[in-house]
Amino acid sequence: MSENKTVVLIPCYNEAATVEKVVKDFRRALPDAEIYVYDNNSTDGTDDIARRAGAVVRYEKLQGKGNVVRSMFRDIDADCYIMTDGDDTYPAESAPEMERLILSGEAEMVIGDRLSSTYFTENKRALHGIGNKMVRRLVNTIYKGGLHDIMSGLRAVSRDFAKNFPAISDGFQIETEMAVYALKHGLSVKEVVIEYRDRPEGSVSKLNTVKDGIKVLKMIAKLKSIY
Repeated sequence: MSENKTVVLIPCYNEAATVEKVVKDFRRALPDAEIYVYDNNSTDGTDDIARRAGAVVRYEKLQGKGNVVRSMFRDIDADCYIMTDGDDTYPAESAPEMERLILSGEAEMVIGDRLSSTYFTENKRALHGIGNKMVRRLVNTIYKGGLHDIMSGLRAVSRDFAKNFPAISDGFQIETEMAVYALKHGLSVKEVVIEYRDRPEGSVSKLNTVKDGIKVLKMIAKLKSIY
């Protein structure tokens, strides 16, 4: 076993239909990693299912993905943090390469790039695709970046990133904030092209395309005055 510690962090809100498979998939891909599911006020038994699947379950009562990420990074000590969603849309098979890039020091953050692969054929919500392209263009233009996927929920970060990232977002803006923070501070960012898949039947997205899209745009404007 490596002396470096890797953790898999899975923020969840009502993901009973998929969380067991996500935990087991990442356990197979990273057998030495500790897997944490942070339950964000689920009412469908997500926490019990995750626990039975072998995850360590913790709770965040402040609603919103950004609040969960802030707690995860604050509470857990590791050398490599791999963050994924509990909806079974991201491939665990990509995790070892992402871990390697972090632990080798080649990157401070690694993003699972959906947009260069299957996202636009798998994703059935056209406005989501438009929003991803808009945010990518806007962030890359403002911060002179060349990232292909700003809002991917699958990413890995180093200990330094996790412990220094301020995480001021409370919701789905968190991935955009992570990308902006890395670009503004000149951190090394790598991307790994991944095979994204749409949510399976019975799994419902918590993202409101218009409402959360507006929040992301407001966050980008806010960050411009902060970073």
